[in-house]
Amino acid sequence: MAVTVLDAAPKLGVLYAKAAATAWGRGGDLPAEHLARHGVTVDPAHLAAYTRVCRLPLGDVLPATYPHMLTFPVQMALMSDRSFPLALPGLVHVRNRIQVVRAIRSGEPLDMEVWAENYATHRSGAAVDLCATVTAGGEEVWRSTSTYLARGAKAPSGAPEADIEVPVGDLERVAATWRIPDDAGRRYAKVSGDVNPIHLSGLTAKVFGFKRAIAHGMWVKARVLGALSGRLPDALSLDVGFRKPLFLPSTVTVSTAQADGGWDVAVRNAKTGTEHVVGTLRPL
Repeated sequence: MAVTVLDAAPKLGVLYAKAAATAWGRGGDLPAEHLARHGVTVDPAHLAAYTRVCRLPLGDVLPATYPHMLTFPVQMALMSDRSFPLALPGLVHVRNRIQVVRAIRSGEPLDMEVWAENYATHRSGAAVDLCATVTAGGEEVWRSTSTYLARGAKAPSGAPEADIEVPVGDLERVAATWRIPDDAGRRYAKVSGDVNPIHLSGLTAKVFGFKRAIAHGMWVKARVLGALSGRLPDALSLDVGFRKPLFLPSTVTVSTAQADGGWDVAVRNAKTGTEHVVGTLRPL
């Protein structure tokens, strides 16, 4: 297994363009290569902007979802490369699991490594896991698995069934109502660099088959984390499933229930009850 160390964070806009230009004719197995970055430090101004957009508290401990900001561009570099078998345009983020092993201080230099695994079959196509790990001072402090679905794609013969379901308990009690504006995707894209056209405007979203722009799943996950701030331990696991697109603008309800020392959560459309995001937050 080869590890390629990148000198700087890849530019997401460039990677999206590269992925679009090389979308056709992909196939084969997942690349064995791992990509890494070493000695990454957090920009305080960027952290502050991220917490504002996601309505998270700002302090000297990184929010559980923030390391995704650092690892996602590296994952994108892996997925946009011609060796990756699935075309990046059209990939749908359907599940994200994060484990925070311990609190991460915002001033700690971080090393990170990403790779792809678990090429799996799904009733709608093929799925793959993009994994990431973050270490500080030689110890692992954070890890994540993002599952992506390629509709209409075909996994290799004998591939296992994709595991994308997140089981949650009874969630009837509405704890909050959020009114999400039509520029939520653009505001998060400005901070995250995730300029996927499906999030930016109704016009660009329609090119990819969506009736309106849709919210970033990881922004919704961070908003849920912010809603429960002060009630979660430093070491925790956050597992969410992205079920149906959250169109912009929208009004959604947030339902919560305590379970197993943590919380079950569901974000639903306020009018139709459609589930957009369901998840569990548990002590690690």
